[in-house]
Amino acid sequence: MKDFIEQQIITAVRKLLTGKVNELLGEMECPVPLIEFTDCRGKAVVSPDISFSSCEQSEKERIIRLDAYSMSITFTLPETPESELFCYAYSGAVGRAFYDDPTLGGVIDRAVITGKKYVQPKRANCGEGWELIVSLRLTIEAITE
Repeated sequence: MKDFIEQQIITAVRKLLTGKVNELLGEMECPVPLIEFTDCRGKAVVSPDISFSSCEQSEKERIIRLDAYSMSITFTLPETPESELFCYAYSGAVGRAFYDDPTLGGVIDRAVITGKKYVQPKRANCGEGWELIVSLRLTIEAITE
């Protein structure tokens, strides 16, 4: 049975994060926790949350029959002296990976990063961590049957 396109997109994004992004992070001078999608969370790895939804299409996208989706990838990091640096490292690596592979290996037509948001703790040493939220817009040719 063929997977739904949404499942294919999420699988491709996870593969990009654990593949190319981890490769880019490994080339950095300072050690940055790698990305894994397991139940293990801690200082050695980070497991970003991926949220996915359909979004409003432009008139042009309706005419040429493109489906549009919104996706956000949220990295939550515990508060440490390096957390802010890690947010910038993840941001740069994710940006480079999507720039190098905007079609996610041919799964979609185009992925574009529409925003990056850095959220610092409201108060120092209160248990809240840093967050990086990367917003994406994905387009894919509508499937006709």
